[in-house]
Amino acid sequence: MQFKIRYATASVDEPDRFLATVREIGEVTGTRIVLFDADRMAGQEHALSAVRHAVRSFERGEMIARSLEMEALLYASGSRQTRIGRTFGLHAGENRCYVTVSEPEGDAWSELERLVTFVPEPDVPSPGHRERLCELFGITPEELGTVGEDRLNELVLERVALLDANR
Repeated sequence: MQFKIRYATASVDEPDRFLATVREIGEVTGTRIVLFDADRMAGQEHALSAVRHAVRSFERGEMIARSLEMEALLYASGSRQTRIGRTFGLHAGENRCYVTVSEPEGDAWSELERLVTFVPEPDVPSPGHRERLCELFGITPEELGTVGEDRLNELVLERVALLDANR
């Protein structure tokens, strides 16, 4: 299962209703759609890594969650706890997000435009993004100092991969 990804913004009044509409779009277009809170993600590679791990877990029959979408959020968070994984999805209010859609995509992207606004991904992360990632993934200043400040995203991806080892 291959996924394509785009960056978007979304205003969400009722997250459960919003996600139900996303699931309907997925069913109608024959796709799997996962939305990630970009403010908690280490870029597109993080989102793609999470869905790839979730697909592999699904194909092997080793899922922790009941759905592929929740499994992807668990991988994104690097945690087996759904309460933590859910925080990597959308929330009520204004969201910056990564939208991943599996193939075949059909009209999925145009249908999603009813819910989100696709925009270019910002070149510079939001203020405090690096600090938030370090806090979320337990990355210490010493660890970051050892590998180099420019390798923060790689450390986050390592945490995603470690979920498999920590089962």
